[in-house]
Amino acid sequence: MQYFFDTYALIELTKNNPNFIKYADEFVTTTIFNLVELYYSILRDYNEEKAEDVYYRYKECAIQVNDDIIFEASKLKLKNKNLSYTDCIGYCLALKNNLKFLTGDKEFKGMDNVEFVK
Repeated sequence: MQYFFDTYALIELTKNNPNFIKYADEFVTTTIFNLVELYYSILRDYNEEKAEDVYYRYKECAIQVNDDIIFEASKLKLKNKNLSYTDCIGYCLALKNNLKFLTGDKEFKGMDNVEFVK
C-alpha cells in the first residue's frame, strides 16, 4: 500500500509520534500546499532552521496538482465545508493516484480511502 501524506501525517512523523513510526520508511507523496502548512507548523513550534530542514526533506515528494484535481477538490469542499482546501486537494490526489490518504484529522475519520491514525 502506498500513501498520500497529509500535513497531519507529516507533522506527526516530524514529532516522532510512535503511532506514525511504521510509516517512516514509506515513500512519501504530498503537495506543495501540504509543505506550506508543514513549514508553518514547524516554524511556529520549533524554529526557522528546523522548519527549513523539514521542508527540504519532503520537497521532492510534492507532486503536481493539475486542473482536474482543482475542480474535483472544489466540489469536495462544497460538500464538506469543514475540510480545508489543502485537505480536499490531497484527498482527491490520493484517489486519482490510487494512494491511501494518511491522516489523523478527525474530519476524515470513517471516510473511504483513508488510513486514520491518531
